[in-house]
Amino acid sequence: MNFISTRGGEKVNGAAKAIVKGLADDGGLFVPESFPPVTGEELEAMLPLSYPERAAKILGKYLDDYDAGELLSALEAAYSKFEGDPAPLVKIDDGIYLLELWHGPTCAFKDMALTVLPYLLRRGSDICGIKEKILILVATSGDTGKAALEGFKDAEGIKIMVFYPDDGVSKMQKLQMCTQEGSNVNVVAVKGNFDDCQTAVKQIFSVEEYAKTLKERGYILSSANSINFGRLAPQIAYYFSAYLDLVSGGQIEMGEGVDFSVPTGNFGNILAAYYAKRMGLPVRRLHCASNMNNILTDFLSGGTYDTHREFYKTTSPSMDILISSNLERLLFEVCGRNAARTAELMKELKEKGAYTVTPQEKAAINETFDGGFANEDEVVETVYDVFCDTGYTMDTHTGCAMKVALDWFEKNKKDTVKMVVVSTANPYKFPQDVLYAVTGNDVKDSFKGIKRLHAATAMAVPKSLSGLRDKPVRFTGTAKRDKLFDEVLRFIDEK
Repeated sequence: MNFISTRGGEKVNGAAKAIVKGLADDGGLFVPESFPPVTGEELEAMLPLSYPERAAKILGKYLDDYDAGELLSALEAAYSKFEGDPAPLVKIDDGIYLLELWHGPTCAFKDMALTVLPYLLRRGSDICGIKEKILILVATSGDTGKAALEGFKDAEGIKIMVFYPDDGVSKMQKLQMCTQEGSNVNVVAVKGNFDDCQTAVKQIFSVEEYAKTLKERGYILSSANSINFGRLAPQIAYYFSAYLDLVSGGQIEMGEGVDFSVPTGNFGNILAAYYAKRMGLPVRRLHCASNMNNILTDFLSGGTYDTHREFYKTTSPSMDILISSNLERLLFEVCGRNAARTAELMKELKEKGAYTVTPQEKAAINETFDGGFANEDEVVETVYDVFCDTGYTMDTHTGCAMKVALDWFEKNKKDTVKMVVVSTANPYKFPQDVLYAVTGNDVKDSFKGIKRLHAATAMAVPKSLSGLRDKPVRFTGTAKRDKLFDEVLRFIDEK
């Protein structure tokens, strides 16, 4: 399959090239030249399959330059690191289900893709005949960083460097990253917010002189953020799997439409659901859930994307984002795949901090998407109510998505659609905030929060989190956002 840039400046033959490059030369994102269809017969055939087998069928539609048997083996190896079913579906109430995506090594949904990406990247470089070492640069709002570090640690021929916003991630997220093992990893705190990290990393990718300098040192750049199609593709699979689980569980009939409520900041997670719909999955509507940084809610309702607004640090830090990179891929589609129009909008965003889509483009978006958000009090209330009513404990990001789902049903009382709320993190990744929501108790120490949350909920504590207390902190460095390339050179020049 060919891949093209959303801004029209590049076309590559094969997924391997798109995955290894990460970002197109014109600054655009790689998208498939077309959406490969999944027929009703193919869906039926996937019903009895395991999760890795289902994922292999979906990914194989895009990654046709990878060996099918090898891809399946890689997926089986990746998901063997998970505790039980990689993406179980849990019924909460009549018509409401939770898709748990946090059973992987780092207890967050990013594991669903980042345990697979190292294989895609290593094999992709072989397919492309690349001889240089690969340097992975990651900007993270919390979860991507740890998942990428864990996925790529000690990978031969690859170095990975993660940048996170200083004071912009949870204490548990920071500890996960800064205690990371591996001889090829580095973690640096950036003075600023996530958007500062993301913008600075994108700039490194776009400056030709930087690429030349790295190549002289024997490295090429790639990305593990969701701007990389290799991150996005594995996420498409869990929407198919959730739908198939609803069918096999007798909750819906094959072909029946389903809604998803998705907590999202960078828009990649919900975009994967849109890609699934374009492939033929019976997705009815996608509910984009935000926290107080509700720029996406405003965009979906009004058609203007405006970053000139107050930035909030919330209890759902992975959604504390004002520049949603993956929204560019959706804009490309609703503009009729007009690359010039997409480039124009992205130029306006860069120069003016805002853009407005046409009424026709907005209508195309609203055919599938609507948005909602939860403020901090509403997150607490939602997590508490669900716990009291059902005994189920959810994290703060999932709380945002649940609030949006419940709001939909409150406004549309006659709607009988099955709603899948995407649960993106284990509650113990945010123990103090979840504890406060469930019990009203406020503790300062993360590990004390874990202990008390366990006492209150009896939910099992993942070993990967409980063991962090005894792990030594390896990374304490900080940098200004305009000095990140200096940090990159320092890292690759280390002996």
